[in-house]
Parts: sequence; structure tokens; C-alpha cells
Amino acid sequence: MVGDLLETVTFMLRIGVPIVMLIIMILSFLSLRSGRREEHALIALDDEDRNIRYPVLYWENSLGRSRNSDIHIPDATVSRDHAVLLRREAGWFITDTGSRSGVFVNNRKIAGRHPVFVGDQITLGMTTLTLRRADDPTEANQRRKLKPPAPQKTIPGSILLALITSLMLILLVEGSVYAQNVDALPHTLIFCGMIWLFYQLSVHVFHRKNFELESLALMLSGTGIVLNALHDTKQAYSQLIALTLGILFYCFMIWFIGSPDRVMKWRIVIYLLAIGLLGLTLVLGKSVNGAKNWIFIGPISVQPSEFAKIALIFVGASTLDHLQTKKNLLGFILFTGICVGMFFLMSDFGTALIFFVTFLVIAFMRSGDFKTVILAIAAAVIGVLLILTIKPYIAERFQAWGHVWDYADTAGYQQVNVLICSASGGMFGLGLTRGFLQYVFASESDLVFGLISEEMGLIVALLISVVIGGFMIYARAVTTRSRSAFYSITACTAAGLLVFQAALNIFGVTDILPLTGVTLPFVSYGGTSMIACWGLLSFIKAADERTYSQKLRGNPRPNTKE
Repeated sequence: MVGDLLETVTFMLRIGVPIVMLIIMILSFLSLRSGRREEHALIALDDEDRNIRYPVLYWENSLGRSRNSDIHIPDATVSRDHAVLLRREAGWFITDTGSRSGVFVNNRKIAGRHPVFVGDQITLGMTTLTLRRADDPTEANQRRKLKPPAPQKTIPGSILLALITSLMLILLVEGSVYAQNVDALPHTLIFCGMIWLFYQLSVHVFHRKNFELESLALMLSGTGIVLNALHDTKQAYSQLIALTLGILFYCFMIWFIGSPDRVMKWRIVIYLLAIGLLGLTLVLGKSVNGAKNWIFIGPISVQPSEFAKIALIFVGASTLDHLQTKKNLLGFILFTGICVGMFFLMSDFGTALIFFVTFLVIAFMRSGDFKTVILAIAAAVIGVLLILTIKPYIAERFQAWGHVWDYADTAGYQQVNVLICSASGGMFGLGLTRGFLQYVFASESDLVFGLISEEMGLIVALLISVVIGGFMIYARAVTTRSRSAFYSITACTAAGLLVFQAALNIFGVTDILPLTGVTLPFVSYGGTSMIACWGLLSFIKAADERTYSQKLRGNPRPNTKE
């Protein structure tokens, strides 16, 4: 009788898990668009000869003859990409981006980034533009009519955290009943205390009003930690430490990214540190599961390639005035090539593939040119064919792909067990700790999607996939009025990297793609991966205008000469 009652209760808890997850996900994504800056002009540029007013809508604006320019100037004497008008905390600036005729401010030719003030005349080719305030009365009849977004209410972070805490307690109770112990209790309580402390710091120290992005990441991280605690308490403690370091890294990164100019100054240092760290891995690294990408310092193991992903985004992205000149493009290509080559030497093909796809995303966002992407893909295909010819053993590593049942006792052993166990879990799972996949190597890391499908059910596994995929939607939404091209590129690239890595993990363990041994972001066991994922998340957070003070988010007053 008691056994039947417990089974009924635990089954209800298993049903409750996806319901709570779904509520957290819906509330977070409904809230993310609230509090955005109204889409009105910040300043204006008047072409008095043509009687045209150009409203300046963004923090970085391209000026040129190209129709893709933010401010399109129909003048044959103006270069396609002539100049960039940008705002920083110190005021507004104009930069010549390699134009034929140069840029003149008040009839004086400028070099580099030059400040501009209300009333200044900016000459591009034969066109002269006068900088005006956006609220100048003459704008009423000529400026573009822009409707502000409908007001939306932000969901308080306390509500989202209360739901996450409830979710963790549900998982704890369910797992403790099935495991017949409370070994996971300390880890769950530490995690819940940690996330509430993080929230208080965000609200009272950093003065941030929105907590949706962090809530989604904490839900994923907490699910992985409780899952680890129920199967291996030592791993769970390591993951809690990694989560703490990840959150601290996240906070530092948001501060660091807060100034695009600061990032540009440090970019070469980041470039050299990343290459040096990967070079050190080649020399001192040890091979784990066929890939020589780990450095061991006593009991601590570090995977430097995870941090190289962050460095790639720093090196590839730029503020618009640098993008237009394209002076840093060669350095970005060189950095990517060196890193991918090192990954091949390490036999870390999963990370090499992630790096290449990230390179394609950044290359397209920088140029908007599909031909560049196609050319890069063609070069990569030739490179892969050459490597397979020189080192045929690499092809043998993928021989089980698409035929795992033929290699069920050898190369396809892990995928076969994932497929069987995932199917046995059904919609709501067998229950935490009741699965078989926990006894298969790497079940909490590379195979964690299968473990979740078996013990927590297909619905939970799919919800986790949707949340990670939603980071891309989140990034796209917050970058539509981003303060800088740097934020647009970094946020979308970081989100795309997380989504692609999740796809490699999920499709790899289910034999849709070759098994590459990459982790499921935020969920898989792995300290370096956890820290790096929070670092990537900071790029998305930094692109959200709500992250910073109202002073930076509002309608800034242009410089005056007084």
C-alpha cells in the first residue's frame, strides 16, 4: 500500500518537472523583450542642400553610397562605405573608413576617430551634413515616423528563481525516493542558496532589472547538478565549484565587454594568450578519450580549448568603424586557421568543427556576403579531404556513423545504449537513478542527453533543447537595437556556438551526426565547459540594453561646444 502511494507520488513529480520547466521557459521568453529603448532618433543629420533629414537611430551608424548603409547618401562622390558615426560615453564621433575623398569636419580633414558636436558640418564627397539634436522643431515634418514598441512588463527575477528552486526540490524528492537516500540534499541546498545570492547581487549591487537569461541558464545548470548529485556526489561538488567560477567569470565578462573600446585595446593580448594556451596544451597536454586537449595540474584538469572559443569571438568581432576598414580581417582569419590546425593536431575534431562554424557566422555577420562563406566552406572541404588522405586513421574513427547497430559491441556501443535507453524512458522517464545508461561511460557528460531522456523523459530532454535553441532567439531580439556592431556580432555568434554545440552533442549520441565528444551546454558534467558556457552567455547579456544603466540606455544628448 505504501509502495503504491510512493509510486503514485513520484509519478506525479515526474509529470510536474516538465510543467515547471515549461512555465520558466515561457515566462522568461515573454519577459525578454520588455524594457527596450524606444525606436526614436538619437540625433539627426541635416542635408540642407537637398532639404533631407536623416534620423540617427543607432549607437553605430554606417554612412555611404551603399543602400545597405544605415544612412544612405545618394551622391556619386561618396564612397560606398565612407564613414562611421558612433556614440561612446564621451559623446559622438566620426571615423573615416578608407573613403576616396576623406571626411571633413567644419572644412578640416580628419584622421582617425574625431569628435563631433551639435552644429558641426560633416562633409562626405560633395554632401555636407549638419549635426542636429533629434528634438529640433524642424524634425516634426520630415523625420521618419517610428512607433515605440508596446509596453511589456518584466517578470520579476524572484518569481523565476522561486520556480527554479521548486524544480530543484521536486528533482531532489523524486531522486531521493528512488535512490532511498538523501545524498543529493546538500548539493541541492547549496545550489539554491547560491542562485538566490547571485540574484541579490544582480539586483542590489549591479542594479539589473532583468534576470531571464540567467534564469534559463541556472535551470539548465541546476538540472545537471542535481542529476550528478544523485549519481556521483563528488562530481556534483566539482560542478558546484565550476558553476560558482562560471558565475564570477560571467560577471567579470559583462563588465569587461561593457566598453567596446576597452575590448579592442585588449584584443591582441587575448589573441596571443589563446594561441599560447593552445600551444602549451600541445606540449604538456594529455590525451583523454583520443583527444590531447587536457592539461592536468595535480587533481585539477583544464580544457583550454573551451576558453579559446571565447577568444575567437573577441578576435573576430569589432566595432563598426574597424569592421568598415577591414584592417583586422586578416588577423581573424589567421587566428582561426592556427587554432583549427592545433585542434587537428590534438585530434579534437569536435572543437575544430565548432571553431569553423563560429568562423563562418562571424565572417557572414562582418561582410553579409554569402560568397565569402561558400569560399570558406569549399576551402575547408579541400582541407578535410587532404587530412583524410594523409591520415586515413581519422576516417576510421567515424566508421560507425550511421551504422551503430553493426558496431554495437565496439565503436557504436555508446550510441546504441543511448538509443535503447532513450526509447525506454518514454515521455516522463523511468525516474531519477532508475536508468541503465548511468552505468555506461560518460553518461553524465557526453551522453547526458540520453540519460535525461531515460530518467526524466523525452519531454524534459526536448524542453532543454528548446531552451538552448532559444538563446539564439534571445540574442536576435536584443541585438536589433544594439549599442554597437560588436555586441550584435558577439551575441549572435555566442548563441549560435551554444546551439551548434548542443546540436553536435544531441545528434552525435543519437547517431544522426558522428559522435564528436562535445558537451551539452550547462547540463553536462565538466568544469571547464561550465565556466566557458557562462562566459559565452555574457556576450548575449551584454548586448541587452537593460543590462546597463539608464544613462547609457536612454536618448543621449549630443555633445555641445559650450
